[in-house]
Amino acid sequence: MPDITELIQKRFSCRTYADRPVEDHLLRKLDCLAAAEHAGPFGGKPRFQLIKMDMSSPEKWKKLGTYGVIKNARLFLTGAIKKSSKAAVDFGYCMEPLILEATALGLGTCWMAGTFNAGGFARAINLQGNEFLPAVSPVGYPADRKSLTDKIFRLSAGSDHRKPWKDIFFTEDFSIPLTPEQAGKYFPALENIRLAPSASNKQPWRILRATATNNFHFYLERAFGFKLREVPIQDIDLGIALSHFELTTRELGLGGQWLINADAPERKSLDYIVSWQEAGG
Repeated sequence: MPDITELIQKRFSCRTYADRPVEDHLLRKLDCLAAAEHAGPFGGKPRFQLIKMDMSSPEKWKKLGTYGVIKNARLFLTGAIKKSSKAAVDFGYCMEPLILEATALGLGTCWMAGTFNAGGFARAINLQGNEFLPAVSPVGYPADRKSLTDKIFRLSAGSDHRKPWKDIFFTEDFSIPLTPEQAGKYFPALENIRLAPSASNKQPWRILRATATNNFHFYLERAFGFKLREVPIQDIDLGIALSHFELTTRELGLGGQWLINADAPERKSLDYIVSWQEAGG
């Protein structure tokens, strides 16, 4: 995979695709990546599959529809995971590297947690009784021109805007913003969290650094209405953020691990999720 920061900056939510198939050699690579074993920081092991649309059957296409949100996509990355309290976090954490791998291959993607026919995709992936289907993503070549629907979605979600550091990252307690300068060697990892995709671009993650140990506590600032089909969508968002953080620290050679820290400060408006403990911290 190329430089992770380059891929994170390059990826965008593509809803309009060129009307041409993905080459066979890229399909084989994506199939292999999807079929590999995946595991999240909370032990969830999602399984992924590339669903290929039957372009000769309009009825089958409708059953696997996206309510007009996606145009011309012939492939969908689809995943399922066993139900558990942190399953959606693990799902987002495991699917995002596949999204970035597709980006590295020159393909477009779009995280979708609500605007797709869940029943149709569940049948296509043979969803089991103890599993749920948190999200899917179309995969294909981006069209040269975006559809009107695509433009409306980007405008309504504010996809081209991100919260400033002072609203997301803190040090010692939540009254003290963490500046890019103070972040030091962790600046790229935190900036790549800031650039992560999230539902309606809410960016619900909040990160608190413990200065003495250089450990980072991850929280969710939940918003009303972000649970669809019993899927906690903002948990997926946090999983994506965790993935960006770990992929970047790994590339920078910064060791560490995810763990639940009983000493993580509490805040009434936030849900504590997990901490990153620096190696030797």
